[in-house]
Amino acid sequence: MAALHDVVVKPLITEKSSAAYQNRKEYAFQVATRATKRDVKAALEKLFGVTVTRVRTMQMRRIEVTRGRTRGKTEAWKKALVTLKDGDSIAVFEG
Repeated sequence: MAALHDVVVKPLITEKSSAAYQNRKEYAFQVATRATKRDVKAALEKLFGVTVTRVRTMQMRRIEVTRGRTRGKTEAWKKALVTLKDGDSIAVFEG
């Protein structure tokens, strides 16, 4: 991948990801669809200065949506669930 900010698109802050953070200290990110687990690990370690112990990725499929009379599909995207070393944290998800 080219740049670190091209790999990590944005953090995912939802009820489900907040529960995963509180219970298992897992962080959720939307990442580039062509990013590998190694790319995600390297980017997060450089961007946030933490030690990543585990990366799980999943492809999120396109969903059909209807807005009024217009029908279309959302874009497919990739989600990464990241576990950090004990004691490390990412400030975006705190408070």
